[in-house]
Amino acid sequence: MARTGRPREFDRDKAIEAATNLFWKQGYEPTSLTQLKACMGNISPASFYAAFGSKEALFREVVQRYLETYGQVMAPLWDENLSPREAIERTLRGSARMQIAKTHPAGCLVVVGASNCSPENEPVQALLTAERERTRTGMKACIERAISTGELNVSAATDALPDILTTFFHGMTCEARDGTTLKNLDAAITSLLTLWDTNAVKTRTGKRSNKR
Repeated sequence: MARTGRPREFDRDKAIEAATNLFWKQGYEPTSLTQLKACMGNISPASFYAAFGSKEALFREVVQRYLETYGQVMAPLWDENLSPREAIERTLRGSARMQIAKTHPAGCLVVVGASNCSPENEPVQALLTAERERTRTGMKACIERAISTGELNVSAATDALPDILTTFFHGMTCEARDGTTLKNLDAAITSLLTLWDTNAVKTRTGKRSNKR
């Protein structure tokens, strides 16, 4: 009778969660295999490679798990049941709450997880660059939808709005890591959205005549 393989020495879901927190806090390159194996339950090198293949493969799995959980704050951008303005506001406020929560490292993993990578880790950096580009695309899609439905005017300001919103969104990570409060971020978001309201199409209501 063939021998069955040894059972894994760790809980895979808990191991992924621990690795997510470590990559989120430190970034890809500063995080060593030794640190990963320790935080994932002191798993053996054999168990690590059997389960994940490599550090890069683990990071890719971590990013996918992050996008399926914490990253769902971005979902409103693609929800066409919401008005474009509401979609953007929900995304910004939801992300702000997520980024300053005390249950995990501050900021956004997609923004800070692989910055300043060395050339050999360029594929890891490209992975997160692509995700950030997806955010830009979502912001731009909301603006274009608002223009096409007559909610926003076409102007130089609305042309720049996707870049302004995306820059603000990515910049929230620095603020969150520096210890800002949700109250401060919410106030900033409220102020930012006045750019939208200033460029919104105004409906004119004529005065009703008293003549019969």
